[in-house]
Amino acid sequence: MPLVAHTELPTFARLKAEGQKVLSLDAARHQDIRELHIGLLNLMPDKALEATERQFFRLLGGCNQIVQFYVHPFTVDGLERGEEARAHIEKYYEPFAKIREEGLDALIISGANVTHADISEEPFWRPLTEVFDWAKHHVTSILCSCLATHALVQYCYGLRRTRLPAKRWGVYSHRVVNLRHPLVADINTRFDVPHSRFNELFREDLEQVGLKILVESEVAGVHLAVSSDLLRVVYFQGHPEYDTVSLLKEYKREVGRYLSGEREDYPPLVDNYFSPKAQAILRDYRAALESAKRRGWEPPPFPEAALLPLLDNTWRDTAKAVFNNWLGLVYQVTDQDRRVPFMPGIDPDNPLGLEI
Repeated sequence: MPLVAHTELPTFARLKAEGQKVLSLDAARHQDIRELHIGLLNLMPDKALEATERQFFRLLGGCNQIVQFYVHPFTVDGLERGEEARAHIEKYYEPFAKIREEGLDALIISGANVTHADISEEPFWRPLTEVFDWAKHHVTSILCSCLATHALVQYCYGLRRTRLPAKRWGVYSHRVVNLRHPLVADINTRFDVPHSRFNELFREDLEQVGLKILVESEVAGVHLAVSSDLLRVVYFQGHPEYDTVSLLKEYKREVGRYLSGEREDYPPLVDNYFSPKAQAILRDYRAALESAKRRGWEPPPFPEAALLPLLDNTWRDTAKAVFNNWLGLVYQVTDQDRRVPFMPGIDPDNPLGLEI
């Protein structure tokens, strides 16, 4: 059910303008409905900071639980920030100390951009692991996205990701491979998920350390896995939160890097994302760009406006369904006092009471 606009964060106004249900704080206080407080640890760089907020807020607000969702964005030290992003964080984000004091029902940890082959060498590694150490003892469930999955699997199990020969970049078909877990109950058994990464954790490695695989792709590998207790940590390798335009924006950025000389090769088309008509537009654009580059002319503008109507979103409904299931499970087993992650009688080692 609804997001609650408990701060002046611009994302609330943006989502309300899109037609999403967003309650004012005053209206929320006059409803006798249980609250769920969800943390969003946003590790994304400046250019994707607010877009990542909107993506996860949109998924949370699209769920069908009879509950009010209070979402608490925060970040950690060790991430290089420009002046505008710092101002946004200082104005709208909460300090981790406050979140730790007041408690959360669930926590989402976003992906991040990294500069080291070993994630543990990143400046944000220690602050990230401090948040995780707190959350695994005080939060019912932690949902990790892409890089956060790689980082926390390495931290918890010493399992390092493998560098791929080429970037895994596109929209790929996936299958549910464990129908018994309630996280994937009543969703499509085959569905698409966007991926955008240079590294991978493989099924055999994840199973060796006790993780349970729920969704995977023949091409893109494991997308969704859960910790051995089946709820405490949820791991995504893909990006179900992506907007329809997210991969287009990434592709445009890579073309810009080619133009500026940051990359030597022209970026390949994103897998299974651009329609034949869109591919034709991009081929013509590349030819015009290369011609202008040879002649020393001003490059033509990227044809974003022409491409936007040709994009399809083939993952959003299933992403909403998975998030709906996740929050339903959190609601089912969480004590209303957020300092106590599980209700009395719930086994923390198997809160769902399942054998999978």
